[in-house]
Amino acid sequence: MVTHAESLHHVEDVVGGWHDTSLTERGRRQADAIAARVAELVDGRAVEIYASDLKRAYETAEPIGARLGVPIVADPDLREISYGVAGGKPQAWLDERIRFPSRDGDRLDNRMGVEGAETKREFATRVYRGVDRVIAGRSPTAVIVTHGFAMTFVVARWIGLPIENAGHVNFRAGSGGITHLREEDMLQNRGVQFLNDLGHMAGL
Repeated sequence: MVTHAESLHHVEDVVGGWHDTSLTERGRRQADAIAARVAELVDGRAVEIYASDLKRAYETAEPIGARLGVPIVADPDLREISYGVAGGKPQAWLDERIRFPSRDGDRLDNRMGVEGAETKREFATRVYRGVDRVIAGRSPTAVIVTHGFAMTFVVARWIGLPIENAGHVNFRAGSGGITHLREEDMLQNRGVQFLNDLGHMAGL
């Protein structure tokens, strides 16, 4: 699993979510480095590639697809969480208005005080659905290209965490990080081989 490379919304300091921005020039260089590392990890195996349909994720997936000679399946269920009306607005605008739940409050069904924002339950349900399609794919090896917060729920679905228990879960991911999820051959246990590896990003 890959989190997308540097996007324009990062450097413009605006809210991402479903705001659809492309990669920066630096992000495109990062995407090439990501593709080289993913090719090493795939090591010649047959593979399928799934990506969020938002530009920054799909553009990160394109060099991977080109290097591996595999088409990309664009899946809106792998998008980042929607921040509703905040998408594309300055990050400071959201920071002034967002209302996080308390530790013991409603962590799954609130909208953070932002009109049109997804709840964590809606977000997790959507990402889980996308991951289920990847798992049901024809190839035992797959590449998922998604977003920094969405990757939390890719991992959560992979390890079988019930959505009802996902209120507090969060795995930190940097732009261009690679996470390796694997199912053991004998016991079919699902594990995380490594999380958010950024070694291929050195110097970028």
